[in-house]
Amino acid sequence: KTSKELQAQLGDSLFWIHYKTSPLFDEKGVVTDVVAEGLLIDDQKKAEIALRSEKERIQTTLESIGDAVISTDKECRIEYMNPVAEQLTGWRENRAIGQSLDKVFFIINETTGKKALNPAERCMKEGRIVGLANHTGLVHRDGHTISIEDSAAPIRHEDGEITGAVLVFHDVTQTRSMAKELEFHANHDELTGLINRRQFEERLSRCLKSLRTTHADYALFYMDLDQFKVINDTCGHQAGDELLCLLTALIKPRLRERDTFGRLGGDEFGILLEHCPADKALQIANEIRELIEDFRFPWENQVFNLGISIGMVNLMDVWDIEGVDLLKLADTACYAAKDAGRNRVHIYQTEDKDIQQRQGEMNWVSQITRALEEDRFELYFQPIVAVQKKAPAALEILLRMRCDKTGGMIPPGAFLPAAERYGLDQKIDRWVVGNALNFFVENSELLANFSYCSINISGNSVGSEDFLRFVQACFIEKGVPYDKVAFEVTETAAILNLERATQFIRQMKELGCQFLLDDFGSGMSSFTYLKQLPVNKLKIDGAFVRDIIDDEIDRAMVRSINDVGHAVGMETVAEFVENGEIVKQLALIGVDYAQGYGIAKPRPLTELSGELLEEASEWVWKVMEPNFSI
Repeated sequence: KTSKELQAQLGDSLFWIHYKTSPLFDEKGVVTDVVAEGLLIDDQKKAEIALRSEKERIQTTLESIGDAVISTDKECRIEYMNPVAEQLTGWRENRAIGQSLDKVFFIINETTGKKALNPAERCMKEGRIVGLANHTGLVHRDGHTISIEDSAAPIRHEDGEITGAVLVFHDVTQTRSMAKELEFHANHDELTGLINRRQFEERLSRCLKSLRTTHADYALFYMDLDQFKVINDTCGHQAGDELLCLLTALIKPRLRERDTFGRLGGDEFGILLEHCPADKALQIANEIRELIEDFRFPWENQVFNLGISIGMVNLMDVWDIEGVDLLKLADTACYAAKDAGRNRVHIYQTEDKDIQQRQGEMNWVSQITRALEEDRFELYFQPIVAVQKKAPAALEILLRMRCDKTGGMIPPGAFLPAAERYGLDQKIDRWVVGNALNFFVENSELLANFSYCSINISGNSVGSEDFLRFVQACFIEKGVPYDKVAFEVTETAAILNLERATQFIRQMKELGCQFLLDDFGSGMSSFTYLKQLPVNKLKIDGAFVRDIIDDEIDRAMVRSINDVGHAVGMETVAEFVENGEIVKQLALIGVDYAQGYGIAKPRPLTELSGELLEEASEWVWKVMEPNFSI
């Protein structure tokens, strides 16, 4: 007997038939005849071939895709895994098939280290696609953990019955690591590793909310080093940075793990003591003061003595004050300690008139007020040059204050924080906008020499409808083209005033102005809000750009910020560009524009000319040639 499937031609067509033959025997067992039968199986055979082809195609696809795939039966036993799944789990498919999913696909919560729920069981139980939490780690067979993102979906029979599950997951270790790195830098001071002012204020705010219900003892220290400026001016910033790191290492072991220690800016630090009575807090403050007093800082054959002024606030004394600004109170007490002779602890008390009226606290406020009245502010400019192509330069409008005693120029970092703290920033912003537009009205021939000029505005201004109306009235009155002016706002200010900032930006953009998000990267949480802010350009925080040649983390962060900016349709500007090597590295990364002392130092706006802007551009172009795209 024989039996086989073959194709036969009938007319002009080929058909599949099942062919079999059977012998016929006589009485002696001799074959006398052969019976042949043919059964037409064309439809069945074609369906079988199509099914096999589809199965092979799916198998090839599953083995070729970049995601890992595991399928299970309804008892969560593994039936299939592709090569990527083999690689991520450390299991070969032939050894994994039939094993429990939990044994091969062992996942944990990366934050707690505890075993995570089985996603296959969950999806079959709930009858829907489920995803893993964004902190899930897969434990490889050799013991190391891989960060993954995953989804699990039930497999259904054609009658709707769930017969198993399929998991699709991929390795996000590098992405998650970078996100953690970005988050760390957003919340921590780069030099000391302590939390930064923004994060300190967030923790302080949470403590205040808790205090109103628990009435627990909390103490806040605002600490300012005495004589730090002398060391900085005498030995340079490198010595100052070294000193800050040493003092951080000196103080940190004296605090409990639950306490909060942060750098608030410059040589200012904050400490928040939780569940600490007032007498104990005062003891700790004096111990820190004595610790710093006994410390000696050697630098290049010189030895410096230090002191520290500490302002202390017992939160139970002020928690019920409406709208209380705890840091401001502690800062006030700190300055009172300085006014009283430095290197001491001053406790804030609501009835302390010396603190309320002290002259030192209002020193900058009075200087700023007089400078506005006496018109002692001056505008400077610094070019912003294209890196990826030859294009007209732009410029940033900068602000300086002329000292009424020495006649020297005071940089904005000295007085703007006080202006923002005491509500003078909008007055300064109005002065800058009005005078900048006036300059270009009087020197309209310069407008053709640059693509735009950017003007910095504060968070209070970008959130003010009155300021918006003032700016619009200025444009109408002066007649300066809207497309020649851009506004810069810091990412922190934009996020804190998100709704109003968005309204301000949209209205001015509709008229033709551009917007730049300044110091991007100093508050990486703003990645979340980036899509909501309709800005044209991101200015990458210069703290990341300055060391981009030697620091791989800074280089990676600049690359990440640049990629995110481009992904949402924004151009990027790098600040603090100090030499040609940085320009070349920025060009390789894909950053669009550069600005910094290496290209051109700030100069008085009255000196602005087409020649100066061309010199800045030509310097960059010379660095980039012959790789420039024209």
